[in-house]
Amino acid sequence: MTEMNNEKILSEVIGIIGKHTRNQGALATASMETELLKDLQINSARFVDIILEFEDRFNVQIPDEEADSISTVGDAVTLVGKLLH
Repeated sequence: MTEMNNEKILSEVIGIIGKHTRNQGALATASMETELLKDLQINSARFVDIILEFEDRFNVQIPDEEADSISTVGDAVTLVGKLLH
């Protein structure tokens, strides 16, 4: 995979999350501070699907303890960026 910057990762992360969010209005204005569970109303089962999709899309392995640390869009972008480099 070619080098990805945070803007590209953010775009990909939002695309993946968008398929699983109940609050499409909040998704439209999502930022790095947007909370996945509270703001986007993503439940824990969907969260697991999102993690699996991140792993497939970015070709990374996300350990459970790292996945548990994701609460915002920014957390996801930062973690994916770290795992890609």
